[in-house]
Amino acid sequence: MIRRYLVRSQSKPLPPATPADLPSFDLQGGRPAELRLEGTRKQALETGRTRLLVAAVSFALAFSLIGWRLVDLGLMTDRHEPSIARSLGSEGLETGRADIVDRNGIVLATTLPTASLYANPRHVRDPEAAAERLAAVLPEVSPAQLGARLASDRSFVWLQRNLTPRQQYAVNRLGIPGLYFQREHRRFYPHGALAPHVVGFTGVDNQGLAGIEQSFDDVLRASAKPLQLSLDIRIQHILTEELAQAMTTFSAIGAAGVVMDARSGEVVALASLPSFDPAKPASAPADARFNRASLGIYEMGSVFKIFTAAMALNEGVVALNDGYDTRKPIRISRFTIRDFKPKNRWLSIPEILMYSSNIGTVHMAMDAGTPVQQAFLKRLGLLQPASIELPEVGQPLIPSPWREINTMTISFGHGLAVSPVQLTAAMSAMVNGGTEVRPTLLKRDPERVTAGNRLISESTSATVRQLMRLVVSQGTARKANAEGYIVGGKTGTAEKLAGRGYSRNSRIASFVGAFPMTAPRYVVFVMVDEPKPTKETHGYATGGWVAAPVMRSIVERMGPLVGVMPRGDGEAMIADLLMEVNKSVEGRQLASN
Repeated sequence: MIRRYLVRSQSKPLPPATPADLPSFDLQGGRPAELRLEGTRKQALETGRTRLLVAAVSFALAFSLIGWRLVDLGLMTDRHEPSIARSLGSEGLETGRADIVDRNGIVLATTLPTASLYANPRHVRDPEAAAERLAAVLPEVSPAQLGARLASDRSFVWLQRNLTPRQQYAVNRLGIPGLYFQREHRRFYPHGALAPHVVGFTGVDNQGLAGIEQSFDDVLRASAKPLQLSLDIRIQHILTEELAQAMTTFSAIGAAGVVMDARSGEVVALASLPSFDPAKPASAPADARFNRASLGIYEMGSVFKIFTAAMALNEGVVALNDGYDTRKPIRISRFTIRDFKPKNRWLSIPEILMYSSNIGTVHMAMDAGTPVQQAFLKRLGLLQPASIELPEVGQPLIPSPWREINTMTISFGHGLAVSPVQLTAAMSAMVNGGTEVRPTLLKRDPERVTAGNRLISESTSATVRQLMRLVVSQGTARKANAEGYIVGGKTGTAEKLAGRGYSRNSRIASFVGAFPMTAPRYVVFVMVDEPKPTKETHGYATGGWVAAPVMRSIVERMGPLVGVMPRGDGEAMIADLLMEVNKSVEGRQLASN
């Protein structure tokens, strides 16, 4: 514009300029106003462009950080904080593990949510001071252990699993930075040491490690429906309490007991002492965790005489009015078989059981023969492990080869070691009419219980019941005679193995019986391990003095609970048997004269 005005001024005088024709100048900068406005626009555009770029970069960084954190949580959690297994179904995740209940629905094991304490040591400012403060709240962990964990260079360390609500609250109140809680599930056993050998226990990750917890681990993990056992916790309490009392009275090292339904094989109670708290299995000694009722195997002594008599009667080897001369001990090789309290006369078959004659029993077994004995004991399930739902099952000790001396000693309970569960199931078949019983720890529907294989005839079973009642009424087991209840059974006293022989001062005192003998509903086995004689027992620690009284107390306490009413016709049951005994003895005396 300036140039245009100059050119025109040379050719022709210019008219007077008006204000509109004059350009506007920036008085301060010396620039035209239009140029100033154009520069301002560029500057504003540049500023806006810069701000947009900064905002875009900021958003990109923010989303990158969020994405990295999501990847870290989803794929690399194991390095920083505990992971939670998600292999179960939705129900399993919600409950953690199904409950275990007894036959009446009483909870034996359940899972509850708990909080577990962990730390990121990198966030803990003063590990030593924090450890001292935490130790006052968590007495199970020493300050030294806590200090070492908190001083670690790792980003995650466990401090204590499964805190109580009170402990969690106390830790929160400390306000220590770097401490965090992880929600977990913990197994609780409301009845403590009452039935741990049956129920079992779990580890810190709720994995079954023993008992039913281990046997049904997959079922308990995958289902929210309670697992119902055959146990009756009321009878379990009675059995455990009576066994514990016997252990105390006779200074024994252990005890075991089984109560079984004679018809269905359901185990109503199973106890092994000493016991332990399943919530703290690691703190229990190995002897307490050992299941004497299913894993322990023992030579049971004279309770085996019931099997020998049943075998001989069922195979037709003897009849009730038969008998044997028991005056002379039996000598074989370097061994001599004697009676504990010899009668030194001919004894009928009922008397052999009533007086627990070793000599008479050996004669019965030898007349039957070794193959018959082996086959019979095999049918009873005494030559193979018990088929019960526990991982802790003992393998019976069977002689090999099975010689003549083994046939003799096994007839009265030495030379063959079995578990209490095996013995109880075999005795159930002797009294229930002669049918096989498979022991179980699961509750069975009575309508679906089918009869097992026939092991002995019904008539033989009826005779065995009479013989067992005779032993309690007038024989070695009179201290098992519960008032008002018709109890039958057999005592057993067996010396324990010590090296290559037997120890005369270490024995197993046992009793196996059933009630009511007119129609047996329950079979009860009790065993006391290494009882010591007392003044009250006149220096004896036999099955009749130690185990038989336990049977009586159990029957008197559990009878009303299970609806077995007292009756007074016990002696009528054996009246005919006693007549046969008297006839046999009189006839033998006349013949000898």
